[in-house]
Amino acid sequence: MATTTGPRQPTAPNAPRTQQAVPGEEAVLGKAYDIALIRRIWPFVRPHWKLLVAWALFMPLTIGLELAQPALFRYALTEHILVRDAAALPWDAAAYMALVITQGGSGFCETWFLQLAGQRTMHAMRTAIFDHVLAQRAAFFDRIPVGRLMTRMTNDIESLNEMFAQGAITLIADFLKMLAIIVVMLVIDVELTLLTFLTLPFLVFLVEYARRLMRASFRQIRVRLAAMNAFAQEHLSGIKVVQLLGRGPIAQAEYNNINAGHRDAYLGQIKADASMYALVEAIGTVAIAVVIWYAAGNRGEDIHMIGVVVVFIEYINRFFVPVRDLSAKYAVMQGAMAAAERIFTLLDTKELDGGTDPLATKSSDEPVATTGAAVELAGVHFSYGAEPILRGVDLRVPKGATVAIVGATGSGKSTVIKLLTRLYERDRGSIRLDGTDIRDLSLSDLRERITVVSQDVILFAGTLEDNIAMGKSYSKADLDAAVARVGLDRALARRGGGLESEVSERGSNFSAGERQLVAFARAMLRDPKVLILDEATAHVDPEAELLIERGVEELMKDRTTLVIAHRLSTIRNADLIVVMDKGVVVEQGTHAELVAAGGFYAALERTFSRLEESGRVTQT
Repeated sequence: MATTTGPRQPTAPNAPRTQQAVPGEEAVLGKAYDIALIRRIWPFVRPHWKLLVAWALFMPLTIGLELAQPALFRYALTEHILVRDAAALPWDAAAYMALVITQGGSGFCETWFLQLAGQRTMHAMRTAIFDHVLAQRAAFFDRIPVGRLMTRMTNDIESLNEMFAQGAITLIADFLKMLAIIVVMLVIDVELTLLTFLTLPFLVFLVEYARRLMRASFRQIRVRLAAMNAFAQEHLSGIKVVQLLGRGPIAQAEYNNINAGHRDAYLGQIKADASMYALVEAIGTVAIAVVIWYAAGNRGEDIHMIGVVVVFIEYINRFFVPVRDLSAKYAVMQGAMAAAERIFTLLDTKELDGGTDPLATKSSDEPVATTGAAVELAGVHFSYGAEPILRGVDLRVPKGATVAIVGATGSGKSTVIKLLTRLYERDRGSIRLDGTDIRDLSLSDLRERITVVSQDVILFAGTLEDNIAMGKSYSKADLDAAVARVGLDRALARRGGGLESEVSERGSNFSAGERQLVAFARAMLRDPKVLILDEATAHVDPEAELLIERGVEELMKDRTTLVIAHRLSTIRNADLIVVMDKGVVVEQGTHAELVAAGGFYAALERTFSRLEESGRVTQT
């Protein structure tokens, strides 16, 4: 029985946030590069190291071909154009075009190998996250909203993918190119190079200022984006309530307020980006002016000096391009590191029982101890939080018997089922299946032996056959037999379809009764030792309930059955009725015995009978 919590309030724009290593919180990472997180990413990258080696080989080639172009232009200018030797210009042009085309090809290969490595890495990370989430217990999903998990698997992975395209790895190429430009300029003219880069201290100051501004802005962006997403998810999930109770205008106003905070959080980043572009452009222009000033006072009319000026201007322009792009790449890296932190926090989160490995114990081929009871609970305690839900439950289900568990909402009856199937782990006590503690069985083995048919039947987009088989391989004869035994064939005949019928998302094109029959067919195919019917007819109308009555009877034949129900009419013929109240078993016996005892069950029976007489409940 999952606990419910009240609606989460959106994060106040200026509210202090505590950094906790839990995926339920939107942690904010201040660093744009975190070596610990890079180490965590590396195992996903390592299988694709050959692609990175290929990228590393093409990267310096691309840089060299790019820097060779200004040098070739200088040669053509000083050796041919300025000395009026036009005969060699076609060869100069051809060589220049060859450099451009070769650089384009090398750049293509560089980008191809890097992006391919990135996509394969992201594929591995998506698979790892999905497998990890799929293996978690129900308590994990109680604590972490599905919308937030979807963000981890999609948006955060894409943020990491951008790191390969625009972030840390391309910053390496930018740094190497800038270093190569300085080296080439020093080779050409040391004095002029030193004069040109007198502006570098201003550039370093500007970069540090922009980094600090973007860091503060980015923190606010992540916090307010989390609040906006949480608010939107909460209200879209409850859209019917929002519309029916007229909360739409209020929700719009609140969302506009949160959205405005998110918009304003970008102001710092926009300011830093604009400052970087304008001031770097200005610093680059000053550097060019220094070169021209130096040339004017140092043989400006000399052909060699003219060539130096031209090539220096070209290299200065190419040097400052990566610096202008630094703000955008810094934002990419900041986002990638924040995304990586949240992803690995999620991967490090496990909902395990108290030190017991939930996946590897006994195999289904090993013999298990047998007793006269199919299911035994002894002194079972459990709580979802501080408040105990089960307070020492004792229950014995004989083999082949039908045992009904009844009680008011919140009595703990559905929690018993969740513990039996290990969706949650008990706090104390023991639970045995055929004499073996369920913790000594692998989860796959346990859930092969126990099948639950609940009140909320989930169907997946695809065919009806896929929804019944649920990924397992069954013969056509077995499928047809299961469908016929539970009465689903009659429902399909009325619909005019068969097992090839298409199922919409969540089975919206099937009625509640038809979805319930599909659940019965699933259970029939699995042929479990223990069948659990958890409020299996709670959401169907009387006509649909009559339709599935035969299916229930067929499903329960010759197997141990646990029935959870509010409606006493569905469990009066059970071999044993167990009555729960406030997390304990208060009565046990047959229907006649419990009515005669005049206790808790008899009071439920009287209440139910009055409702039947008033016409508010239909006897089935």
